[in-house]
Amino acid sequence: MAEAVHDKFVIDRRFRQSPARVFAAFATEEGKARWFSGPNELWDMVDRHFDFRVGGTEHLEGKWQSGTVTRFDCSYHDIVPDSRIVYAYRMKLNGKPISVNLCSIELLPDGEGTRLLHTEHGIYLDGYEDNGSRLHGIGLQYDKLGETLPD
Repeated sequence: MAEAVHDKFVIDRRFRQSPARVFAAFATEEGKARWFSGPNELWDMVDRHFDFRVGGTEHLEGKWQSGTVTRFDCSYHDIVPDSRIVYAYRMKLNGKPISVNLCSIELLPDGEGTRLLHTEHGIYLDGYEDNGSRLHGIGLQYDKLGETLPD
């Protein structure tokens, strides 16, 4: 068995919408479904479950055109409305666990809008080489979030 690889990254984004509007995009099933998925043209959803509350769980599984299946299994540990979300998640690739991650999302007032700070600590398992793909993928999801946030 290969050693676990540890990583940490921070994503700092600004949105023109208020912290309450950005928070709603995480806290409601409808809001999250607009932006939290694979690229629509390359990925088909297989299964989704959403229970946003402390102690709640979420999962999202999808199949890429290549045949690869990815699965996100999440549990929520701390939620402060309009301000903070702390969760842990495990990613699987074709049924095999590839990482366990701990994340915090902080929503800070920024003029009329919001500054979002996403801090993530990842443990990549059994030789999985992330090579920055998680940072890149989450960045793409936040791009999609910005495009789908209502005014």
